[in-house]
Amino acid sequence: MKQTAYASAGVDIDLGNRVKATLPQLLAATRRREVLGKVGGFGGLFALDLKKYREPVLVSSVDGVGTKLKIAFAMDRHDTIGADLVNHCVNDIAVLGAEPLFFLDYLGTGKLEPHVFIEIIRGFARACAENHCALIGGETAQMPGFYQAGEYDVSGTIVGVVEKSKMLNGQKTIRAGDAVIGIASSGLHTNGYSLARKIFFEQLGLTPASRVPELNNTIGDELLKVHVSYGPLVQRLLKKFNIQHSTFNAQRSIKAFAHITGGGFVDNIPRVLPGKCDVVIRKGSWEVLPIFKLIAAKGGVPDAELYQVFNMGIGMVAIVSADKAEAILRFIRAQKHNAWLIGEVVKGQGITRVQ
Repeated sequence: MKQTAYASAGVDIDLGNRVKATLPQLLAATRRREVLGKVGGFGGLFALDLKKYREPVLVSSVDGVGTKLKIAFAMDRHDTIGADLVNHCVNDIAVLGAEPLFFLDYLGTGKLEPHVFIEIIRGFARACAENHCALIGGETAQMPGFYQAGEYDVSGTIVGVVEKSKMLNGQKTIRAGDAVIGIASSGLHTNGYSLARKIFFEQLGLTPASRVPELNNTIGDELLKVHVSYGPLVQRLLKKFNIQHSTFNAQRSIKAFAHITGGGFVDNIPRVLPGKCDVVIRKGSWEVLPIFKLIAAKGGVPDAELYQVFNMGIGMVAIVSADKAEAILRFIRAQKHNAWLIGEVVKGQGITRVQ
């Protein structure tokens, strides 16, 4: 087959088309009845079922995976990255009570490598199916000379929906005396990797293949653990504990959620707090994962910074009525998530204090 001028310049359109031909089979598990048309059109089509909602509010978010990608490049392992991105986006809209509807992805690379593309899309599809979220479109851009050899970038956009009367608004509902529950993470999730890579690979001289006794794992596999999705758990919690009798009569034991991403406890929890309340987080009230203990012991990072850079083993925080805290804790654990009572709401100025 004669090489085209564009292919000789580094952009192989025919290869892109051949690889993309595998998409319908990969995305079949993410199909929802509201999806119209087929993958590959100029725009993804989704017919929102308006009969299910009185006042539907669409909730959207966009994100990337950050320098966690560097670990994937080094290990030539790309099956977890797509799931990381979907789950991160799902969690960001779950904190408002929204269920995900559909997801779109962007992949930019210098040279399209079929096995890398397939692994990433397979991760997208797996996570979308697990979150009952349709993967309805995306963009794959070949840009030779723009990325280093073997590297790429990914980002994703999610759109979900929540009934307006059921939307969570901690700034209106949180009160001093409320309890703070922490739900376990799987590891770093998708934040703090620039610092973690510096500690493990520059300061300690490890490689991704290095086996670390404290982790009972290689450092590469540990750092590629998939970002946990809390979306299905959040929906089950709201259905059980935030009983909606009518627009004006609701029992809401769960006041707010905070996704513990970049900024850790210090920057994320205040995003849902009223200005007259602080959250006090008690160190030692949960099981800190070995990866964070290792960072704390070997990294020389001040304690205060650890809780602002990393999730320290808590991927999602729930702020709940104190009288329902134990019941909510039992329910979360019954859903196979580790969780602990890690703090409380006190009078203050809208900040988080880790002590």
